[in-house]
Amino acid sequence: MGLPGSGKTTLSKLLSKKLGSDIFNADQIRKKLNDWDFSDEGRIRQAKRMRDYCDNEIKKNKKKFIIADFICPTDQAREIFDADFIIWLDTIKKGRFEDTNKLFTPPGNFDFRITEQNAEYWSEKIYNKLMSLIK
Repeated sequence: MGLPGSGKTTLSKLLSKKLGSDIFNADQIRKKLNDWDFSDEGRIRQAKRMRDYCDNEIKKNKKKFIIADFICPTDQAREIFDADFIIWLDTIKKGRFEDTNKLFTPPGNFDFRITEQNAEYWSEKIYNKLMSLIK
């Protein structure tokens, strides 16, 4: 999770290759469903949708890892999504959308915090951390 422009998609793509996992990108899902509602209700609906896509993929394909690439800006959205492992990209202080900047609440709980954009470096660190957790 992180603000728009923090490096979520770049990191997700690299990490996905290392893990052999699928990625669910929030913008692609919104586009597929033509749902560009960024109201509080729309964001909650998106968190539920992202959770459902990930849960279904894990059940269907018995995957160990699924990457959800989305902002997940509030504690309520994070609670609904209920991630097993949270990576917070804290690489920028303001994104390109002022409404999201105002709404975004830094997470109180996360498993990995990234403070500088270097996706290659961080994807390796995260991969190693995840592998240590499943041994």
